Amino acid sequence: VLERGVNKAAESQLSTFHTNLLTMLVNRLESGSFTSGDCFQNMASGATFPIPFQITFYEERNFGGRSYDCSSDCPDLTSYMSHCYSCRVHSGCFMVYDRANYMGNQYFLRRGEYPDCMTMGMSDFFRSCRMIPMYRGPYRMKIYERENFGGQMYELTDDCDSITDRYRMSNCMSCHVMDGPWLMYEQPHYRGRMMYFWPGEFRNFSSMGWGSGMRFMSMRRIMDSWY
Repeated sequence: VLERGVNKAAESQLSTFHTNLLTMLVNRLESGSFTSGDCFQNMASGATFPIPFQITFYEERNFGGRSYDCSSDCPDLTSYMSHCYSCRVHSGCFMVYDRANYMGNQYFLRRGEYPDCMTMGMSDFFRSCRMIPMYRGPYRMKIYERENFGGQMYELTDDCDSITDRYRMSNCMSCHVMDGPWLMYEQPHYRGRMMYFWPGEFRNFSSMGWGSGMRFMSMRRIMDSWY
């Protein structure tokens, strides 16, 4: 590990992101809040473990204008810049939204460059983002045909590219996620608008910014191999 403040030549060759990443890890090791043993224990148990993630947002397309580095949830990006049309994911996975407070259309991003949000199908620029913690463990979710956990119910532990083909369900309008993070899609075969779900009860999807009657037809797990 780079010894801070000693090897200036090596430190100068590191990007700001990697310098911040190393500094954070060293601080956590020194404080005793995170050890290498904890890391391996968490990996073995399937629990979420603290790996630093970062995404950089830019005002203009093609990474122009002012930028803002983010490593956690942000309910309103306009607090830092007037608009945001491109981004780079340095590490980790994020959901981005075209409305503040994690509402509206949302998109899953993994490590890579995204030079123009409009080519992704967004109706507006990035307005909020949510970090998706890495997870290793079992996945389990109950899906229901109607709102408020009504109608047919089936339990999933793996990906499903079509609830109609597998279960003869016409739609999914509520769900209960017991384990793991999931992506759900409004069309079969992981197409159409998507939505991010985490452990909890979701009696309907209208409160998440898509209006009444929102339903899903396919769903898949957010795997640790995606990071």
